[in-house]
Amino acid sequence: MAILSEENKVLIFDTTLRDGEQCPGATMTLNEKLQIADILDRMGVDIIEAGFPMASNGDFEAVRAIAQTTKNSTVCALARASRKDIDRAAEALEPATRKRIHTFISTSPLHMKYKLQMDPDAVYAAVVDSISHARNFCDDVEWGVEDATRSEPDFLCRLAEAAIKAGASTINIADTVGYTLPHEFSSLIKDLLRRVPGIDKVRISVHCHDDLGLATANSLSAVQAGALQVECTINGLGERAGNASLEEIVMGLKTRYDAMPYHTGIDTEFLTEASRLVSNITGFVVPPNKAIVGSNAFAHESGIHQHGVISHRGTYEIINPKAVGASGTQLVMGKHSGRHALRVKLSELGYTLGENALAEAFERFKALADSKKEISDEDIGSLAEEIIDTVKDATFKKKEHIGVTSLNITTMADATAEANVTLSVGGRPETMTANATGESSFSAIISAIKQLVPHDDELAFVRLNGLSMNDNTQTKVTVQLGNGTRDLIGEGSGADPNMACARAYVHALNQRRYDDTSSSNNDGGSSRDSSAS
Repeated sequence: MAILSEENKVLIFDTTLRDGEQCPGATMTLNEKLQIADILDRMGVDIIEAGFPMASNGDFEAVRAIAQTTKNSTVCALARASRKDIDRAAEALEPATRKRIHTFISTSPLHMKYKLQMDPDAVYAAVVDSISHARNFCDDVEWGVEDATRSEPDFLCRLAEAAIKAGASTINIADTVGYTLPHEFSSLIKDLLRRVPGIDKVRISVHCHDDLGLATANSLSAVQAGALQVECTINGLGERAGNASLEEIVMGLKTRYDAMPYHTGIDTEFLTEASRLVSNITGFVVPPNKAIVGSNAFAHESGIHQHGVISHRGTYEIINPKAVGASGTQLVMGKHSGRHALRVKLSELGYTLGENALAEAFERFKALADSKKEISDEDIGSLAEEIIDTVKDATFKKKEHIGVTSLNITTMADATAEANVTLSVGGRPETMTANATGESSFSAIISAIKQLVPHDDELAFVRLNGLSMNDNTQTKVTVQLGNGTRDLIGEGSGADPNMACARAYVHALNQRRYDDTSSSNNDGGSSRDSSAS
């Protein structure tokens, strides 16, 4: 059982509204930022970095508005190692119940020379001055080390010691360009904890970017080494390849408490909702295979996986979908799916098939799955209805039952159609074939069927649902025939719209013949329940 205490709590510092917004194309309005800040506050984020007030008047107003409305989280504002920046941040944060100033500076030789154009002594002085000045406005001051992972270790330790003496309560070690590897990053954190006087009195934070796809791994390795704050964003939004993903950090710690005995204060059931909100606001679509919040995170298509999950969720899911606010396990029906999953899916849709009927449905399902990428619930339902119709027709198969054995349609140069239809009648082994032309494929099919099975019934109407010639969507066709005595309703379905039409027409004819021979058995149509085999 997890032992939760302040000593092993990792603070979650969300920077979606600051670093996340720096992602090109992710700019947000004030109202949108307030929506995101609200859900972060409700889900238990410890610190919300609301913006960079010196960057623009819009950022200043956003930080101030979030400071006024946030109820539980600490509101943080970013500032460079400049008194003007810090003054502006302090002004924006003034309404906040809990406030933090996050002042930062680059410390790597590359950044100091080409970006700051400052020597190490000048950087040292700026660190001390900026933190001391920030302490005039609040007790909670974070010092951020930009490009820390490419800095000289001795210089980094010297600056960290100075920052602590100046009054910083959090030291943030940033892998600004996503350069470091997990074992290197954990060694850096351990080195700081070992070498810097007074560092046990402050909290070490980490801020990792995902340029090499290691932001989450680096962050968790730092936690294992002793860092007790992680800076991250919803969906991993951020500069270039993004930041460490909040949902991955939180669920990584929660799922692997055995290896990382730390916890957060996040209500994880908000994770999916927060992800969708940020995605909708920014327009950045979450990849289907995104961990925790992607649409495929709890989806299974492989028959082996589906059977395992149906038997016991833990076989292929290490996280309960409900724990992150997702709708639940999804059985995605496709060409890799198995019979067991099809049975479960049919049951979910309200269909019960016997073993022989299920075997027939599975065979048709596999054929359909080979012809299209995605199988919808509507496709499965159409298959089930088709099988149920076949089972019903089998009860009067010996009483002039008509079945469509094959169908070929040829479109002529003048846009007319020729239908070649083969029928089985009365359960006899021999079949009958006829050719006919018509203004449309359906009219040609009707003419061919009338040659083989003469009748007086006239077509009243035809309805097609789900017709799409481009993606092989299952088509359900309903026809009505009549001869002045009783109207007949026939239904047919299939990936081929022409075959669906032929089946519907023949199904209607069978209703007449069935009614003539055994009206007491006629149930008037298809059923959603057939346990017949």
